[in-house]
Amino acid sequence: MASLYASLRSLLPLHFIQGKRSTSDQVNEAVNYIKYLQRKNKELSSRRDELMLLSRGSFLNDCKDDMKMMNNHVVVRQCLVGVEIVFSSRCCNGQPRLSSVLQVLSENALCLVNSISSIVDDRLIYTIHAEVSNMALVDLAELEERLIRMK
Repeated sequence: MASLYASLRSLLPLHFIQGKRSTSDQVNEAVNYIKYLQRKNKELSSRRDELMLLSRGSFLNDCKDDMKMMNNHVVVRQCLVGVEIVFSSRCCNGQPRLSSVLQVLSENALCLVNSISSIVDDRLIYTIHAEVSNMALVDLAELEERLIRMK
């Protein structure tokens, strides 16, 4: 049993097993770690599904207004650095360029940290992380709406 507990302890990250703890504490921390991994798995699955929807253009509903915006999809949310923006558009002329998106970020006092771009089918997807000095000054819904309406 002692070797099994030692094996279990070796699989846990250090912040879950700080200091010398009893065997029951180690098992409890293993349970906490498993729950943490399950939550993280759900979050990542949800994010994957969201990105898949973005890449396929499935954010559209029956509204005529949405049909006008058929080629642009934007998700803006708070993240550790400040703001994460996932921007997807069809790879064709007349669509907003990355420089236009960066201009909007600059006008909203957001500083680019990194940008990742990829092409899926006929869609160009950008994931942008921007640093924010004061989150209270940024209206995420307004920023998202502005990026959606951008031409």
